[in-house]
Amino acid sequence: MDQDALSRIAEALERMAPAPLATPDFAAASGFVWHVGPDRLEPVPQINRVELDLLVGIERSRDTLLENTRRFAAGHAANNALLWGARGMGKSSLVKAIHGTLASEFGDLKLVELQREDLPSVARLLNHLRDAPHRFILYCDDLSFSHDDQHYKSLKAVLDGGIEGRPENVVFYATSNRRHLMPRDMIENERSSAINPSEAVEEKVSLSDRFGLWLGFHPCNQDAYLAMIDGYCAAYGVDVDPETLRAEAIEWQATRGARSGRVAWQFFTDLAGRHGVTLR
Repeated sequence: MDQDALSRIAEALERMAPAPLATPDFAAASGFVWHVGPDRLEPVPQINRVELDLLVGIERSRDTLLENTRRFAAGHAANNALLWGARGMGKSSLVKAIHGTLASEFGDLKLVELQREDLPSVARLLNHLRDAPHRFILYCDDLSFSHDDQHYKSLKAVLDGGIEGRPENVVFYATSNRRHLMPRDMIENERSSAINPSEAVEEKVSLSDRFGLWLGFHPCNQDAYLAMIDGYCAAYGVDVDPETLRAEAIEWQATRGARSGRVAWQFFTDLAGRHGVTLR
């Protein structure tokens, strides 16, 4: 093959290759979303979150994660955290609320959201964050893996970092409904069909062991559910007769068949709308 043909091939490959990610302007926002195809960090002008003191019934997890994040923001050692448990109990809300609380105190603390399906690109993302003069909470919501899902291997790049190690200025927080990040029947199936059952599941189950903090979230009782709604009413100035509020709130959760922070917020959204209150 002659030199001209080689040059044309090289030029074609260069046109096909994605352009390298420009150095992000981290001063543009407090939060970013990582996208691929092409790689880019999209700034989020206003993060969707609630105030930390409105998250009721999860005080122990709140205090533990707040202290861990405060140490990280101050430049000290901190653990990766897995927030697991019941749906709608404030796992993702807690991560965003803690960032909002500490971002005013530590101006270089940034929140970067990573989608589960983009985990294979995480090594490229870490390379962009590694040399930045900021501290990053890398956050993945609703993290879990199915039977034939190989994305879990990419997660080790965040938790362990390979030979380079996890960047000192990055901590990883994930939320999941599953403690071991995969269905129980998948674990049992691999255990029963493998030649060496313990080794067959060790690699996948050990993923959750790589998180230094496990914070469990459990369904709330009625008192906590009503306390959440009372807190929202006080924060947004919605004045309702206590007995009427209690009756309506209980009826709402009965129709949903569940009690959780999410259900409490959905009821309050309806209540605020009926009273002409705008939620910001």
